[in-house]
Amino acid sequence: MIEFRLSSRSGVPTYLQLVHQVRQSVRLGVLQPGDQLPTVKAVVASLAINPNTVLKAYRELDREGLVEARPGQGTFISRALPPTPPGDYTRLQAALLAWLRQARAAGLDDDDVAALVAATLGAAAAEEAA
Repeated sequence: MIEFRLSSRSGVPTYLQLVHQVRQSVRLGVLQPGDQLPTVKAVVASLAINPNTVLKAYRELDREGLVEARPGQGTFISRALPPTPPGDYTRLQAALLAWLRQARAAGLDDDDVAALVAATLGAAAAEEAA
């Protein structure tokens, strides 16, 4: 089962952090179709957030067709996302770990790394759109 973590300094709305973590867990195979997400009550208790925030995240995932709510039972993963091929994943993860070591050596903290990655993703999206 997934254990959510939040970053108050990321600038990303709380509900989107939950959505992104579920998507990532499904893409990486941590969550499989049929797996149950934590109940709203459990997420609220562990993160001390508003229940409506969790409901909003789960509704967004439901709209995408990634999860399905089963009344009286909970929210379940309904489909898989295309995974990264294992060989590519391993190679890319090793390259990313090397890059993170360089970033840390340059004095970047988690927030700096997240900001740089977000800016680079934005630049790549703009480049691809052009």
